[in-house]
Amino acid sequence: MQGLFFESDTTVRYVLRFLVMLLGFWTAWRTGKAAAESWNGYGTVFVYVLGLGFAMRFLHYSLFAGPFVSPFFYVLDVVLLMVFAAAGFQSRRATQMVDNYYWLYERTSYFSWKNKD
Repeated sequence: MQGLFFESDTTVRYVLRFLVMLLGFWTAWRTGKAAAESWNGYGTVFVYVLGLGFAMRFLHYSLFAGPFVSPFFYVLDVVLLMVFAAAGFQSRRATQMVDNYYWLYERTSYFSWKNKD
């Protein structure tokens, strides 16, 4: 089967790692947006990301034979996923505030809003 789609086995590993990272970061982004949709706070996002970090550790373990029970890599995964989840949360919250309270707030950037003058 080797050589059917890629030149070597290492290329397959890099493609799979990229896809797993893309899957994890996209899921974290959507998790943050989902928590903002239900008007929950950052605490809910953090709890969701802890579970998502566990799922990502399992994917690394099952696909790449990485360590499953590794506190260092788990914390690293959670921190990276939290960055994307917080960005998704903040972008959705800014949209909510501007759309729902259009008479009070105006958008200043993709992640923020301010009071109307």
